This record gives sequence, C-alpha cells and structure tokens, in this order.
Amino acid sequence: MSVGIGIVGCGMIANFHAKAIADAANAHLVGCFNRSAEKAQAFADVHGGKVFTNLDEMIADPEIQAISICTPSGAHLDPALAGAKAGKHVLIEKPLEITTERCDAIIQACKESGVMLAVTFQSRFHESSQLMKRAVDGGRFGKVTMGDAYVKWYRSQEYYDSGAWRGTWALDGGGALMNQAIHSVDLLLWLMGPVAEISAMTSTMTHERIEVEDVAVATLKFESGALGVIEATTTAYPGALKRIEISGSHGTAILEEEDLKAWQFAEEVAEDQDIRQRMEGRTKTGGGAGDPAAIGHHGHTMVFEDFAAAILEGRQPSVDGAEGRRSVEVIQAIYQSAKLGKVVRL
Repeated sequence: MSVGIGIVGCGMIANFHAKAIADAANAHLVGCFNRSAEKAQAFADVHGGKVFTNLDEMIADPEIQAISICTPSGAHLDPALAGAKAGKHVLIEKPLEITTERCDAIIQACKESGVMLAVTFQSRFHESSQLMKRAVDGGRFGKVTMGDAYVKWYRSQEYYDSGAWRGTWALDGGGALMNQAIHSVDLLLWLMGPVAEISAMTSTMTHERIEVEDVAVATLKFESGALGVIEATTTAYPGALKRIEISGSHGTAILEEEDLKAWQFAEEVAEDQDIRQRMEGRTKTGGGAGDPAAIGHHGHTMVFEDFAAAILEGRQPSVDGAEGRRSVEVIQAIYQSAKLGKVVRL
C-alpha cells in the first residue's frame, strides 16, 4: 500500500520533500499547493502531480491522505489546522512551529481529529545518530557528564535578502538557532534527555536588515545533572559540518553530520572497530553548512517512509508532535535567557 501526499508550499525545501516521496517505498506524491499558479505549475512540471492554488481544494482531494507542510516556519499553523480538520495526516518541516503555544495548537488539533502528526527531523534517522542513541541508552558512556552541539554555519546577506520572511520573528521565529541549528538541538535533546536550566547570550553581528540572532551560545544543565553547550551561528565562513559531542565516565563519541569522528569506550565490544571504519566518510554533501541547498534527501526519504508506515500500521511516527515541540521549547528558553540576562528554568 502507498500513502498519497500533497505538498503545501513549493519552495526549496519542498523540492527535497518531493524527491524523498518519490524514493519512499510506501508513499507517492499526489499534488502540490501554492497560491501562485505559476510556482505551483513549475513545481509540478519537475515533480509531477496535480496543481492546486486553493488549499481547501487540495485537502478535499480524496487521493490525498496526508499533507507535507513546507511553508515558512511561522506559517505552519493554519495549514496544519486545516489539514487536521479535514482528516488528513500532517507532516511538518522543522520546526513544528515557532512558539510552544502554536505547537500545542497543532498537537491538540491532530489529537482531536485522530490524525498522525510528524515533524521532519531527518538527522535522527541516520545510522550514525541511531548508533549514538543506542550507546547512550545502553549505558556505554557510563555516567554521561557532557552533551554539546556546535553549528558553525555561514549564510550570506543575499540569503536573508532573498525572502521577506527570512530573519523575521514572525515567520522565521528566530535566527541561527530556530532556523539552522534546530536539527542539532533536537538531536542533543534526543540523546541527552530533558533540560532543567539554561543560560544564554545571543547577538546579531554581521548581517543587516534581520531582526534575529546570527550568533548564539547557551550553557545547559540537563535533568540528569550533565552539563552542555549549544553554539550556533550563520557568520562562520565558509561553514563547518554540524557537530554533536557526548562524553561520560566510560566513553566519548563525536558525530559530525553523518560521520562518527570519535567512538571510544572503556569497555570495547566486537563491533566497535567496524563502526569506526564504516561510519567515517559517510557525509557526501556540505550538510547545508555554507549552502542551504547542499543537502541530500535520503534522510527525508526515511522520514516519509516512517510517516507512511505509521499511517498504514496505526502507530505513532518516530518523531511525533511532542518530540517536535521539545526543541522549540528549549530554543524559546534560550531566547528568554538572552533577553533577560538570567538563568531560565524549564
């Protein structure tokens, strides 16, 4: 069986979603929606499917069982509510929304309508990330003492000038943290668990005509007692691959995009050497570090396959609404700490 999906929005990220759907074994693209008929038709000319310029008409199409929302971040709420009300399952490009209140509205609407809700955090599906998660859950790090995320990317002034919504609180919801680093924030929380306290500073240092931060540093205390750091920027030319570091009394692992750059434990097991050899050189693109289009869509394909399987099997997606909300809550707390100049407790 195959789940019919309609894409809402026809921008850059929607192209990755369409390619992923085409590769997914259990999903197929039915059509796309954009208020601009010209943009929608151009998208359909490349990816196929029907063209819709009215959202209500698209979500009323009986061939469409689910929608994939690829609008600007602060414009996820309305199509999500409309899709849920129409009984369509909902997958949303990160972030789920730009505030926890808007996230909660989407989660509640999907719950009331009995539809699946998933968030696109494709990095969780990479084999290297899965290996890190199993090592943490299996106690291989001993007492986990530190968990850090570094996203030192670069975005030109032209990038922010290319769309009126970019760099705005209303539609971007934030800067280097909410737009670029949120994948790493999600991974860090998935690996380390909930955060108890946050202290942060943010700044806008090199970009003009934006309302949001292009540099952010936060120190974290996790509920486990472990400490950590999140660093995010879009000012670091030419941009480096995102990096997650987990350290503990019995081990250290460093994840750089899809590569495991370190995998060392006090108690070695048989597969450790194989993991070190297999998980080096896995990253085949720039990871979006300097060019937002320089990413692969294989992770998105796994997201769609999991989403479609959840629909067909009647189970929750791996990254559901509650999971998608966590990174937004932490990023909001970072912004609050930076604004108030004090520790924020979650």
